[in-house]
Amino acid sequence: MKVIFFGTPQFAVPSLENLLNHPDFEVVAVVTQPDKRRGRGNELIPSPVKNVALAHQLPVWQPQRVKKDPETLNLLRQAQADAFAVVAYGQILSQEILDMPKLGCINVHGSLLPKYRGAAPIQWCLYNGEMETGIATMLMDAGMDTGAMLLKAYVPILLMDNSEQLAQTLSVLGADLLVETLLKLESGSLTPIPQDSSQATYAPLIKKEDYWLSWSRSAFELHNQVRGFFPDCVATFRGAALKISSTAPIAPDFWSQLPSELRVLEEKWFELSSGAAQPGEVVAILKGIGPIVQTDAGLLLLRKVQVAGKRPQSGLDFANGMRLAVGEILENGH
Repeated sequence: MKVIFFGTPQFAVPSLENLLNHPDFEVVAVVTQPDKRRGRGNELIPSPVKNVALAHQLPVWQPQRVKKDPETLNLLRQAQADAFAVVAYGQILSQEILDMPKLGCINVHGSLLPKYRGAAPIQWCLYNGEMETGIATMLMDAGMDTGAMLLKAYVPILLMDNSEQLAQTLSVLGADLLVETLLKLESGSLTPIPQDSSQATYAPLIKKEDYWLSWSRSAFELHNQVRGFFPDCVATFRGAALKISSTAPIAPDFWSQLPSELRVLEEKWFELSSGAAQPGEVVAILKGIGPIVQTDAGLLLLRKVQVAGKRPQSGLDFANGMRLAVGEILENGH
């Protein structure tokens, strides 16, 4: 089967590699976003997908706007591909492009459609405290993740998963599901099922203010925000930004899901929960564990933070290095 692969970030790499390693597929070209300038040197950095494509000596096409680029449109048409495989490419495809391949354009999406259509499904499902997510493959149409569904695979979400870890799990799952989807489509053993749009939810691009932590939220909500928008959530500490990249909500509901090194908190629960404190107040600094902060509902352990201008560090090292005191107040992010 002749396939053209559209993809850009690391999430798409396992899907491309699966196709390259499978005897039933010939990847004839790769379409990816233009190189981006990054870092202090402002160097042009190729996408992870481009790096894989070049390592396999594949043609790489990088139009600024694929649906308006005559040269790329011509190359896509001439390739006469059986399918276009699209995984986190980052541009909308026109109907003209969708109509080119014989079997259509197959998309690997990081949610259980029709839930979490849009650009950031993994992040928002964590933010909303979902217990399960997965991968859906679909036959693309001109809408935003509205095409008929083909196959689904499910994954439980664990309390301590963050968006980076979950993306890694889903990218491997999606790679296997893409191969299965293409083979079943080719054999005619797969029937596309229209999405029920009444069940749709959306996962928009993440905005700057989505990273701001507010201690007036519950410990569980803050934990979900930190792990969903990992590693960029911020509070304010002594007037400067404090990045918080790992937390743990402390309450009996969570004991069984906490890492083993934190189980000791169960023994200290009565002592920790008996005081009265205001949201954002440091209520304890536990030896070997770190600082615990009062929220509007429940207590939150700060496991990993980054003080402005410094490297990321454990919550405990932060507390020791900054001489954090019980009773000190962390303020909301902004």
